Amino acid sequence: MTGLRRRICILYHFFHPDDVVSSRHFSDLAEDFAAAGWEVEVLPSNRSCRNPSRQYPAKETWKGIQIHRVWRPPLSQSSTAGRLLNAFWMLAAWSRLAFRSAATRPDVVLVGTDPVLSVLIALPLKWLRPQMKVVHWAFDLYPEAAVADGLLTQSSRKVRILTTLLRRAYRHCDLIADLGPCMQQRLQVYGESLPMRTIVPWALSEEPGPRPAEPSLRRRLFGDAGLTLLYSGNFGRAHSFQEFLALARHMRSSGVDFRWSVRGNAVADLQAAIQPEDTNVGLLPFVKEEELASHLAAADIHMASLKPDWSGIVVPSKFFGSLAAGRPILFAGPEGSSVGRWIRQHRVGWVLTSDNIEEAAAWLRSLAASPDLLAELQTRCHAVYRNYFCREKMISIWVHELARLTSPEQRHVRAAHIGTP
Repeated sequence: MTGLRRRICILYHFFHPDDVVSSRHFSDLAEDFAAAGWEVEVLPSNRSCRNPSRQYPAKETWKGIQIHRVWRPPLSQSSTAGRLLNAFWMLAAWSRLAFRSAATRPDVVLVGTDPVLSVLIALPLKWLRPQMKVVHWAFDLYPEAAVADGLLTQSSRKVRILTTLLRRAYRHCDLIADLGPCMQQRLQVYGESLPMRTIVPWALSEEPGPRPAEPSLRRRLFGDAGLTLLYSGNFGRAHSFQEFLALARHMRSSGVDFRWSVRGNAVADLQAAIQPEDTNVGLLPFVKEEELASHLAAADIHMASLKPDWSGIVVPSKFFGSLAAGRPILFAGPEGSSVGRWIRQHRVGWVLTSDNIEEAAAWLRSLAASPDLLAELQTRCHAVYRNYFCREKMISIWVHELARLTSPEQRHVRAAHIGTP
């Protein structure tokens, strides 16, 4: 270990002040590491996520964190070629960490999953500096996402080559932080003894208790509906809406309303599927972050979804935001996914499938008929978040794990630690 303060370098494509959600999580994490006594450096891109023509300063100090931004060409993340070229550019820039002098070399390198294939940085770093600890926080898995999206086939030569490289990269990591048991299962394909620990992304807004709805906002969004459901956030290729529409159509004229406040590449499909007779279904504008807390509180229940082929590749982060707001979740997705397991384990919602539409409708009617039952469920959701998934709990795990990796007696020990909230 160098000096009295432990050094950590965070490698992620986007960082403060970028407002993309994963950037916010890594910014929170860096801030909390600095508060815990770490010397923190971050090496993000100099480009904005949603507007690559926008550039941030090459160097900046923010809340005691040293930000050294990597210049890269203004290639769009929306194209496959752009994403891959950005990934190779950032990996090449990050590889220079291995050539730093001992005085500026970090004790720990923490790498995320943006750009794609970022975990490959473990190969040059561990080959050239085997004493350096490499930690990976897996928000999603690639090329699994490309296979699920139909861009690649599992048996293709590209996937075989990437799988071979990734198997070596994962095995060079000293810790892999996954997002739940289904992701752990996916990662075990690369090695059953990988050093994994579940550390989930926390809600960006943490309330002290279930936040009550503002009556005027609720009326503006849902009219006079008796029970309100909201899907808020990103809506892309990994998400589905068919089960929700089937349920909403089953519950027409019941006083139960379904609304989507979303953005993403699947919104047009959702909009096209809504028919004029779907009077209890609608789209709402996407809101700014400063309006999000009150927006989420306007609904009684939140919706989330995940297509079966995407289980374990991504974990819907809106699950944690919903619990933090004290709202139960109606989840259209695999029962064996992490969110499906957590919903059953903690009794914080309902797993919706095409086979249980009538049972889900009965559950919603029971909540609509009993405000006390709904309030009790909302209170339990918030308590589950505080006890299992909140930022304080997750940061505590991070600080403990990194202290273990850098402790003198453990510096040359590669311990496997598998855990699930």
